[in-house]
Amino acid sequence: MGEAYVKTIELHKEFGHVKALRGVSVSAYEGEILAIVGDNGAGKSTLIKILSGVLRPDQGLIRVGEKEFTGLTTREAIEAGVSTVYQDLALGNTMDVASNLFLGNEKTRFGFLKKKEMYREAEKLLIDLGIKIPDVTVPVGNLSGGQRQGVAVARLVNRGGKVFIFDEPTAAMGLNETNAVLKLIRKLASDGYVVIVISHNMPQVFDISDRICVMRQGKVIGQMKTCDTTMDEVVSMITGAKGMKEQVED
Repeated sequence: MGEAYVKTIELHKEFGHVKALRGVSVSAYEGEILAIVGDNGAGKSTLIKILSGVLRPDQGLIRVGEKEFTGLTTREAIEAGVSTVYQDLALGNTMDVASNLFLGNEKTRFGFLKKKEMYREAEKLLIDLGIKIPDVTVPVGNLSGGQRQGVAVARLVNRGGKVFIFDEPTAAMGLNETNAVLKLIRKLASDGYVVIVISHNMPQVFDISDRICVMRQGKVIGQMKTCDTTMDEVVSMITGAKGMKEQVED
């Protein structure tokens, strides 16, 4: 399978007496979708915040591409190409689609915005990513949830993103919206990006992921190919039923 593009090695993080992460090692590869699953309090959010530079680990290493870090700032994470697509997306609702895509990277000439060029490039970028937004001049606030997520992803691609982390990407979305977002996630992986998805939705996890990483009480208790496991097996690992059963049999 080659070398992992993103790797965490023995990450630890404590909040007072709570051990949020206890030696977490995870690998994610280019061109694959890795799903990270686990109950609330398993450590998923802490891991994602460390990868995106919001939190710093107490110990351990993070490898992205050729670079190794003991911790990342949000700026270092973005420079390393690691982007988290949160549910609130941080988009400018009153600004049009193209302006959101180029936010902070506006194209100018003699101090004036090159609007037509930005519109052209925005349209091409959305088409390349398979995101259906017919008009890049409409305010983002007028778009559906799935389209907004598409804009957020396109903006991150435009900034040089290489690793995309989706946190419950289709929560509170209807069926059509959900399908559009899942299609986009698959497209990113097929284009060679690293895609990590945090989800409680097991049917969805089994539908889109190539590998599954199961976390429980701050530890990784299993990483396996999706095709090599079952939903029942993963659920029993999440709840601890599998471990309990094995102990009884011992």
